[in-house]
Amino acid sequence: MNIKRLFSIFALFLCTSVVLRAQTLPASELICGKWESTDKNLIVLVYKESGKFSGKIIWYSDTGGKPMDYGTDKRNPDPKLRNRKILGMNVLHDMAYNASTNSWEDGVIYESKNGREWNASIYIDKGGMLKVKGYWHFKIIGKTMTFTRV
Repeated sequence: MNIKRLFSIFALFLCTSVVLRAQTLPASELICGKWESTDKNLIVLVYKESGKFSGKIIWYSDTGGKPMDYGTDKRNPDPKLRNRKILGMNVLHDMAYNASTNSWEDGVIYESKNGREWNASIYIDKGGMLKVKGYWHFKIIGKTMTFTRV
């Protein structure tokens, strides 16, 4: 068996196992897992905790060329939190699944670039992309980030 054929079989197996895993999860937990931003500069792990969904940074690219564990939350409005590491920091919390809209709502997202928290909503589009919207009180006023499953 040549390498090309072996690689094709492995790729098919991998794709099939991912699809089967997604089909066995309850709809509310499809959000769980690792997601990479389409800018390829951030990976967030989304997980369920106490009935709600949260997310933490598990990898990011610092444009300054410094190691990931060097970056701190220096713009946090609370001076006591300015030395906490960005790597491993929870940036998403209190997301609740809404079965009628097939989305996660009423959560909070933290943006370390400016030290602000925003209301948040999330959904997975038809192409399997995770859409995270941070907004201030009204969803029409906000910014959406797009992630792909890792």
